[in-house]
Amino acid sequence: MPDPTYLAANWADVRRRVDEACHAAGRDPAGVTILPVSKTFDAETVRAAMALGLRRFGENRVQEIRDKAAALDGCGIEWVVIGHLQTNKAHDVARLASEVQSLDRPQLAVALHRQLVAAGRAIDVLVQVKTAAEESKYGLEPAQLPAFLDSLRDYPTLRPRGLMTLATHSDDPRVVRGCFRQLRELRDQAAARGHDLPRLSMGMSGDFPLAIAEGATEIRIGTAIFGQRPQPTVIPAAG
Repeated sequence: MPDPTYLAANWADVRRRVDEACHAAGRDPAGVTILPVSKTFDAETVRAAMALGLRRFGENRVQEIRDKAAALDGCGIEWVVIGHLQTNKAHDVARLASEVQSLDRPQLAVALHRQLVAAGRAIDVLVQVKTAAEESKYGLEPAQLPAFLDSLRDYPTLRPRGLMTLATHSDDPRVVRGCFRQLRELRDQAAARGHDLPRLSMGMSGDFPLAIAEGATEIRIGTAIFGQRPQPTVIPAAG
């Protein structure tokens, strides 16, 4: 079990920094939600975080959601998928997740809709848009967003609530802010076309003040709350 005092201190520090960033941007801190990202941390760490009143956690891998949901069954946790999602994981997502923030292509929308129909559920989704130059970053190309949003009207089990992005990894704050600004502008353009997308999920432990300055309504925070992520165990080769 991780030290609850350590988590409480980290959580208080993140809250303080969010408040400061909001005040610097002339925003109400109540307008920014913090999504704790528990990827790679075990179920007991999540349980310790729950003692702080947290009930909503972001995860990259569906396998981790399966394992932690089984260990924490009955705890009332809302699991949020924030990582790149393969269509063959749609069944587990439809069964376990409360929200997907990484919806980024038509094939995934179709797969999720089919599984959600079978499960008799509907979930909130955020469309992930690629605003960064790195090839390693996933997301829908900005030019494809209007048509994709229109197509989601055919899938009533998917409730579009906003957009999500990952900024370019850069030491230049102008480059990082440019990614966040682009997402906000895309949201505003979509609103002019009749799509109500109030949420902007952008910003992580290293860049969330810049995201808040550009209008983030939700930031995804892992390291600043939970500490450095556990390293995988390396088993020496025999001989």
